[in-house]
Amino acid sequence: MEDTPAGPRHPVRIVHIGLGRFFRAHQAWYTQHATDAADWGIAAFTVRSPRAARELAARGFSYPLIVRGPDGDAEERIESVVATHDGADVEAFRRYLAGREVAVVTLTVTEGGYGLDADGDPDLADAAVQGDLIALRAGATTASTVLGRLILGLDARRRADAGSIAVVPCDNIPDNGAFVARGVTGFATQVDEGLSDWIRANVSFVSTSVDRITPQVAEDEVVTESFSDWVLAGEFPAGRPRWESAGARFVDDIEPWENRKLWLLNGAHCVLAFAGIPRGLETVSDAIADPDCRARVEDFWAEAVAGLPPGTEHEDYRTQLIARFANRRIVHSLSQIAAGATSKVQFRFAAVAERTLDAGRAPGASAEATASWIQWLQTAPSQSDPRADELAAAAASDDPVAALIAVVSPRLAASEAFVARVRDAAGPQPNPRAHSVNAAPPFSRRAS
Repeated sequence: MEDTPAGPRHPVRIVHIGLGRFFRAHQAWYTQHATDAADWGIAAFTVRSPRAARELAARGFSYPLIVRGPDGDAEERIESVVATHDGADVEAFRRYLAGREVAVVTLTVTEGGYGLDADGDPDLADAAVQGDLIALRAGATTASTVLGRLILGLDARRRADAGSIAVVPCDNIPDNGAFVARGVTGFATQVDEGLSDWIRANVSFVSTSVDRITPQVAEDEVVTESFSDWVLAGEFPAGRPRWESAGARFVDDIEPWENRKLWLLNGAHCVLAFAGIPRGLETVSDAIADPDCRARVEDFWAEAVAGLPPGTEHEDYRTQLIARFANRRIVHSLSQIAAGATSKVQFRFAAVAERTLDAGRAPGASAEATASWIQWLQTAPSQSDPRADELAAAAASDDPVAALIAVVSPRLAASEAFVARVRDAAGPQPNPRAHSVNAAPPFSRRAS
């Protein structure tokens, strides 16, 4: 999946990991709409399957983006991606990062895709992370994880003396720049102290809040809504596109904006998924039209906004969210939202509950939301979750409610009042010892 024989339309100055629909509707869109777009081509890498890279290469790397409003569609062709690669082509990734002209690495790999634990440290219980760590210590030049590949790319840049660079995670993780910085430097320290020192001195990790609903669709197309938002905080030592000319915002403090988005949009999505799926509802638009589901969202929002700093606009944003959720022409599957739910619950429900406790208030709505997640887990054997082993162990414990809460927040699990509130809302739990030892746990990891 190399450049076309005539060369790329624009010089490659951004390298992206995670060639999914959201990237194509968001970061690639902003880059195309920047006033200096001609200077900023993107080379994009998949994470697992090379399929998307092959398909885009066959089309000359451009693709149609369908913006779907309540009353009709608008279509434009995105041409900011100028090269695509299988994520396993680590040599190509290293070659790009060794070039001084490359200034930015962006990532959209989902919350669980970084191979980091809840504190942002490398998850050494993950076999793939552990395998990459061992291999890289022995001098390997390839890796299977995002963390390992990023380390190899940064090491290639160091060896080429190509200068500083910005790493820009665009996933729904609070303070995602600092989170990924901790993981990358922690991993590098275990491989090569010199590399870790170089990263600390030469790599800027930019925190972002990204917002544009882009559902999975059966057809081979990218469909998104008209609303879009991108807030960034951090330094770009080697330069960046003029994304602000396309509507992006650069701020000194990302926290209010990322919390507004994570709690109000993503948190509401999870509320709707865990409450809607047991009711037989399939999409966000179905669930927001259900009076009980909508009431749960409103209750959760009322608790969440109390934790936002004064001056953080949220009333218009909530009104916009209701309209966005109600757009039946954006078919956003509740099962898609529920997949990989543990990290989502940690950063959405648990974060609101912890902030509410800090303020001396009772986290009733977030406790109800957490209970709906626990109830949903009992009936979701096919859902994929990177932390499925933790969930299975917690479910098999003597106190599954407290143990499941501890998976997403040990601090909340230590609050007797919070656990009691979740326990009451979740209702009776199945006795794990009543199941056959040969039965699959209710939240087993789906084979990939």
